Amino acid sequence: MKKITKLIPIIMIMSLITTILPVQAIVSTVRIKDIAHVRGVRDNQIVGYGVVVGLPKTGDNSRSTQITNKMLLMNLGTIIDQENYIQKGSTAAVIVTATVPPFAKNGDRIDVTVSTMADCKSLEGGVLVQTILKAANGEAVAVAQGPLSVGGINVSEGGNSARTAITTTGRVPGGAIMERDMVTDIGDDTSLTLSIEEADYTMVSRIAQTITDIVAPAKAVDGNSIQITIPERFLNDRVTFLSILENLDVRPTTEKARVVVNERTGTVVIGADVKLLPSAVAHGNLTVTVSTTNEVSQPNAFAQGSTVGFANTEISVNKNPGSIIAMPANSNLNDLVRALNSIGVTPIDLISILQALKRAGSLQAELIII
Repeated sequence: MKKITKLIPIIMIMSLITTILPVQAIVSTVRIKDIAHVRGVRDNQIVGYGVVVGLPKTGDNSRSTQITNKMLLMNLGTIIDQENYIQKGSTAAVIVTATVPPFAKNGDRIDVTVSTMADCKSLEGGVLVQTILKAANGEAVAVAQGPLSVGGINVSEGGNSARTAITTTGRVPGGAIMERDMVTDIGDDTSLTLSIEEADYTMVSRIAQTITDIVAPAKAVDGNSIQITIPERFLNDRVTFLSILENLDVRPTTEKARVVVNERTGTVVIGADVKLLPSAVAHGNLTVTVSTTNEVSQPNAFAQGSTVGFANTEISVNKNPGSIIAMPANSNLNDLVRALNSIGVTPIDLISILQALKRAGSLQAELIII
């Protein structure tokens, strides 16, 4: 029972389910809209430089921020001889970023993210002053302004501090207003191209065949793209045509064998189709413990000596006997899990073993470390 309990954190339950049940028994079909998108229909990134005001002495003290404050006030009709006349700590220079969705129109609102540039301690309670957001080509796309939401606190006093979240970055929900339409073309004069999220020759071939059989002529261009000829009756109604396309069902393919490892959390997810070539795995642990005890040496009464503190250090080494297991050819997920569980590996040990198996050429799967 103890070995079975150790197994649960190592392998995700879904991996065990997909090992027992065929893939098609779990998901018979998938919609095209869930695995593909129209090429050219995409988001756009915009960015701007601005100032956050109203900070309770948590702003930055940079020279550039003071110059920015002076220029801001001059644009508002106020004359200041020296930028250092402006009190420090109540403002902060920030970079404002946002992502514009496709087909956004003039007057639409989008969320913006505000991040400090200098030594600002917190943006909590601040208000973003009107900031122009530009695209990569320098064209003004939107204007952002409004109170910030940082979702936490960062307080320090008398050498003590408390923080519940990163407060040097905040958001202004719906804080940017679009100043122009985002014109997005759907395909060219007679055709459009679908791109699947992950390259798969089998999948693009199935999508092309399904579209050809039901809607319109289509062909797989490469492992990622399907070119579709738009029927004449849909040339001026492409939205309806795309609505038909994205709701078509196709049969999914068997995913490529993968092992995904997160070294920071010790999480390991092993796909159902992972195979092993003949191999042997040795596993052993070496534990070194160092403990220190502080003591005091006190001289005898009337003796010519002084009290001295010293430390006693003990070192113990515990070396567990190593284990070795053999993996036959074409071993599957169940064989791998059962064998590794038999030697009591932890998630961290499993990560090292999988990396070694991949380097040795035994692990027949893509090893992804995130």
